Amino acid sequence: MKIVDIVESTRPIKSNIRNAYIDFSKMTLSLVAVVTDVVRDGKPVIGYGFNSNGRYGQGALIRERFRPRVLEAAADSLLDSERDNLDPHKIWNTMMTNEKPGGHGERSVAVGTIDMAVWDAVAKIENKPLYQLLAERYGNGTPNRDVFVYAAGGYYWPGQGLEGLQREMQSYLDRGYSVVKKKIGGASLAEDCKRIEAVLKLLGPGQRLCVDANGRFDLQTAIAYARELSQYDLFWYEEAGDPLDYELQAELANHYDKPMATGENLFSMQDARNLIRYGGMRPDRDWLQFDCALSYGLVEYLRTLDMLKEYGWSASRCVPHGGHQMSLAIAAGLGLGGNESYPDLFQPYGGFPDGVKVENSIVRLPELPGIGFEGKADLYAEMRALAS
Repeated sequence: MKIVDIVESTRPIKSNIRNAYIDFSKMTLSLVAVVTDVVRDGKPVIGYGFNSNGRYGQGALIRERFRPRVLEAAADSLLDSERDNLDPHKIWNTMMTNEKPGGHGERSVAVGTIDMAVWDAVAKIENKPLYQLLAERYGNGTPNRDVFVYAAGGYYWPGQGLEGLQREMQSYLDRGYSVVKKKIGGASLAEDCKRIEAVLKLLGPGQRLCVDANGRFDLQTAIAYARELSQYDLFWYEEAGDPLDYELQAELANHYDKPMATGENLFSMQDARNLIRYGGMRPDRDWLQFDCALSYGLVEYLRTLDMLKEYGWSASRCVPHGGHQMSLAIAAGLGLGGNESYPDLFQPYGGFPDGVKVENSIVRLPELPGIGFEGKADLYAEMRALAS
């Protein structure tokens, strides 16, 4: 049993939208296939992965560093000693050979992309949904296939206006979401409050709004927003300041007693631990958004979950960024609090397998081997073409 190839293609996910920091007009991602020599139903088992939006394709790093290390390794050094399967932890260690500690930037995205494909292959080799495999290996043995999701949108785009924003948010509510998210920080505070109030007018009982500043604010601006946002019953106030400015996040907690969220731009267990140690995050109300596809993959995410447990945090306070099926599988298998969702944006990479419906912001994951990419026709067409 061995990995015979790792194939990467850089794909556009461009869109004419922006948040408080970046626009997405030239955004790309890496699509990866990990090809094995294992045969199921007459075909080789192939695992697939891709990185989340907000970062760019990782083709150079994958081709120059991480792919060669895996393919040049002795095949038996990558095998699970307890199971007839590949070992994602050994493959991860091989990819990280000769990499210095720290520097959790672009390489964490490249490794996370391959790691996703490895786990997809491993679950397919065992002919199990990844969430079932994770529940058996690292959870309580029984996955919760019903996963909370919220609709992320509300970006700034030309000519949108308040009516365009309301139409977008209403479309999410009509599709079964009870929690929606919009961007702030890309306009003035007064204008952002008007946008917030326009969305709040649409919400009925049990429906909530999150807001996301994408790390735009300095401390004084973050506090000014906190004062205004306190008048609203928001689901959370997300990523007010730079993701590594733990002092800002800690001080902001003194000015905003309602739920906050952050973590999507922290790319290692060590950075996540520093947030928990020094960022003033409150385990009774705040949310953590670490995204395995950007932060070295599930192997590292398992370390992060172990760290959180040591510091008294529940995995249920994690609602990952990214809107991809890998995090859905982790949420179902390991008891996370849910997952982000992009109903319309960044397709075909976001969303759910075909036929999966959202009801009161809950989706029920189907029983598909691996991560379940094959159940989403438009996405699997891209993956199948890459592997061929």
